[in-house]
Amino acid sequence: MDIQNTQSQMRKGVLEFCILSIIKKGEVYPSDIAEQMKAANLNILEGTLYPLLTRLKNAGFLTYRWVESSSGPPRKYFVMTDNGLEFYLELEKTWKELADAVNAITNNQGITVIQENTSQP
Repeated sequence: MDIQNTQSQMRKGVLEFCILSIIKKGEVYPSDIAEQMKAANLNILEGTLYPLLTRLKNAGFLTYRWVESSSGPPRKYFVMTDNGLEFYLELEKTWKELADAVNAITNNQGITVIQENTSQP
């Protein structure tokens, strides 16, 4: 089993939630999303980010507006819709439940392990 593949799959599973967490804070330009992800040690390539933003927009979770730029073409800034906020809140709830469960298992907190007595009398 390839550890890099497993690590990649784990990261992919949280990208959408992390991206929505950034956008939830306010209108954002895609390169700003990439910078914040990189600062958190979750590097994301444009080839991954833009299709994900498009899927979220097509699902009605994001909208965008064009802003003229003095240094080049207009820029597309994304913002979360009301439906996107509802979706985000559900993801946040799921994330917290999952993180708590994983922490409980990996730290053996609150888990009772039943061990079978294998010795015979």
